[in-house]
Amino acid sequence: MTITKNPRYYYNAALASYIALFILLMAWNTVLIPSTRFPVALVLLVIVTPLLLPMRGFLRGQPRSCAWMAYVSLIYIIHGIVEALANPPERIYASLETVLALTLFLGTTYYVRYRNQE
Repeated sequence: MTITKNPRYYYNAALASYIALFILLMAWNTVLIPSTRFPVALVLLVIVTPLLLPMRGFLRGQPRSCAWMAYVSLIYIIHGIVEALANPPERIYASLETVLALTLFLGTTYYVRYRNQE
């Protein structure tokens, strides 16, 4: 099995997982299982804001912003794992968050790696 070195492939995978992760987090905290202890707006502010910080450069495919997006995705990997272990009713959403964040991390990492080799 050979690994493709086309950076566009990894960028598209990262972009698709970014959009899916954003939609999942918005739906999870507003429609599917909203918080009963905290206002929904506060939860969204805390949960979604880190994804928005490097978004502008990430959407343009800038390697530096993509590297920062990889760092930000680590937060969501950790959150998904902890949430899956600690909260059984929400395990499916947390597992999906982990998979999407891991795909985002790998996509951006390989994109930056192979983009710099061109």
